[in-house]
Amino acid sequence: MSLISLVIVLLVVGIVLWLINSYIPMQTTIKKILNAVVIIVVILWLLSVFGVIDSLDTIRIG
Repeated sequence: MSLISLVIVLLVVGIVLWLINSYIPMQTTIKKILNAVVIIVVILWLLSVFGVIDSLDTIRIG
């Protein structure tokens, strides 16, 4: 993945999260949980892209 596409993906995720936080009425606790989940997923994805963790395909949920 090139650096430009990485930056574009991060910008899109940030803009979508900002739009959700700004324009969709939710309780503050739900917004905090949503923000935390998105940040954790983005951090895991970045670690996978840079090769710090092996692959997200090996993580099983359930």
